[in-house]
Amino acid sequence: MPVIRAMSTRANDGSERRGGRAGREGGPGGRPQREGRAGGRDSAHGMDLTTDPGHDSLVDVPGGVRLQKVLAAAGVGSRRRCEELIGEGRVEVDGEIVRRYGARVDPDHQIIKVDGRRIPSRQDLVYLALNKPPGVLTSMSDDRGRPTISDFLGDRAERLFHVGRLDYDTEGLMLLTNDGELAHRLAHPRYGVAKTYLADVAAPLPRDLGRRLISGIELEDGVASADKFRVVEQAGSRALVEITLHEGRKHIVRRLLAEAGHPVSRLVRTRVGPVALGNLRPGTTRALTTREIGELYAAVGL
Repeated sequence: MPVIRAMSTRANDGSERRGGRAGREGGPGGRPQREGRAGGRDSAHGMDLTTDPGHDSLVDVPGGVRLQKVLAAAGVGSRRRCEELIGEGRVEVDGEIVRRYGARVDPDHQIIKVDGRRIPSRQDLVYLALNKPPGVLTSMSDDRGRPTISDFLGDRAERLFHVGRLDYDTEGLMLLTNDGELAHRLAHPRYGVAKTYLADVAAPLPRDLGRRLISGIELEDGVASADKFRVVEQAGSRALVEITLHEGRKHIVRRLLAEAGHPVSRLVRTRVGPVALGNLRPGTTRALTTREIGELYAAVGL
């Protein structure tokens, strides 16, 4: 496992240059020297960089997993690419930049970030996107035998939480995870995670409809408003509009547009925060990418 990194030295003119060619990288083609080949020591200085306090001060977790292995398992990149990220100072553990390839960490309890974005380091956590078809309950079971979202998840061993809800007749993007803290924050109005919908509504549309929706419309349980609104297309008696809002009240999009005089005949959620529905087919799931998970963490302050 690599233990030597290319360190920056400062030339006489004050600029930085990489010192790996002087023996710090050691391996052919500038590759980091590995344990067993050089005993985990800097051959130029006789210094053990796995414990050098000037390198970084993170305390290794006894029995922990090597940092680059955790990064690779989380989907950050190949083991070699993860070593490069560590050497470039782009990885931090519990708020501290770590520059040792061989640093041992606890992926179940420590917070690991790359370029400031948290990564899903726990291997037991699952993050899925589902394209919910219409006529399906946002529930894991139903005593009346109606279709539920669990019908599309297969025989998964994990207990998954659905993040928020979609109405029975509403279709589109749902997030599912067994990361309880993330699911709770994504659904909590305090964090204001935006959700975007495409709605088929009655036309023609008045030119001031977007302004009215963004300004707010009084409903029976208080004022509701959109964050963004645009007309995608309009033809005859129907129009397709896109509406973004961070509210989570029941039937909020349908009620808001109906109160504005444009009842919804079809509603599809296309985005939750940074995660887009894309080309995901109805009734199918996909695993979220490492980047998407990191952006969801960031959106709710985790």
